[in-house]
Amino acid sequence: MAVARKIKTLLTVNILVFVGIILFSVYCRIQDRSQELVQIVRSADRRARSRGAKVGSLADRESILQRLDHLEEVVYNQLNGLAKPMGLVEGPGGLGQGGMAATLRDDSHESETKYEEYGYNAQLSDRISLDRSIPDYRPKKCKQMTYPEDLPQISVVFIFVNEALSVILRSVHSVVNHTPSHLLKEIILVDDNSDNVELKFNLDQYVNKRYPGLVKIVRNNKREGLIRARIQGWKAATSPVVGFFDAHVEFNVGWVEPALTRIKEDRKRIILPAIDNIKYNTFEVQQYANAAHGYNWGLWCMYIIPPQDWLDKGDESAPIRTPAMIGCSFVVDREYFGEIGLLDPGMEVYGGENIELGMRV
Repeated sequence: MAVARKIKTLLTVNILVFVGIILFSVYCRIQDRSQELVQIVRSADRRARSRGAKVGSLADRESILQRLDHLEEVVYNQLNGLAKPMGLVEGPGGLGQGGMAATLRDDSHESETKYEEYGYNAQLSDRISLDRSIPDYRPKKCKQMTYPEDLPQISVVFIFVNEALSVILRSVHSVVNHTPSHLLKEIILVDDNSDNVELKFNLDQYVNKRYPGLVKIVRNNKREGLIRARIQGWKAATSPVVGFFDAHVEFNVGWVEPALTRIKEDRKRIILPAIDNIKYNTFEVQQYANAAHGYNWGLWCMYIIPPQDWLDKGDESAPIRTPAMIGCSFVVDREYFGEIGLLDPGMEVYGGENIELGMRV
């Protein structure tokens, strides 16, 4: 009996120990699982907070964008306080956006008179925004190119006499809108003794308030002609590079970086930007094919087929060497332009510089 009791006691103890081990193991697993659950809960809480923060961030971003949109609207309303009294329009939208053809419903005597005065539809120009968008006709490769960060600054010189105010200001707006601010040193408007009243007080007041410190106006006391007017603009320029343009142009995105890069590589280059066409009657922007500039035996400048070696490369983004220039636009190192003698101030009318500058270079 004593032996049987001992065996029974040992079995009971072994069972209790076994049950204790199982219970301890279960307890440990429960503890581990609880820790995992705590971590999962904490992680979920963090994700929820992060999601909430993102939602808040998105909401803040939307709020900021709405405020910026409102601020832009306020700014344009204030700016149009300058333009509206002159019958002009600023900001996005309206006629001629995207360089599309525009028309006016009324075909008045005033419209015909302005056609005769300016040689283009000035009444339509007054209804087209000074900030209108135009199509980007650059070759695909041009849009992918990168340029040095340390490019020289440029002074943009516009020459005009009795142009429509809206056309001049659209030229100014487009160069400001499409030139990086750190590269645009100044804009110089050379008035070759215009007798149009709105090109006096209205122009001065507008540019001084709209672009304070950026736009300079040089006024000739007598009609000097295009060549000497350009020289006056060169004298007023202070940046390393000068660009000369007629005051009835519109600039496109990325126009200045390749020109400045070419001059930075070799200061003895004169750069002729590619030119498209703005139709005189509808202000539609029409793309011109790539071309060089040449001249005939009468020394009349004209577009010519690019050199064969350029065509053989098959690269539309490559510069085209050309013996002459179309006189309405060129970019040059300011000091180098002085070294080669500028343009001949004895020329009374335009056209000769198309050939002369190529010979000087």
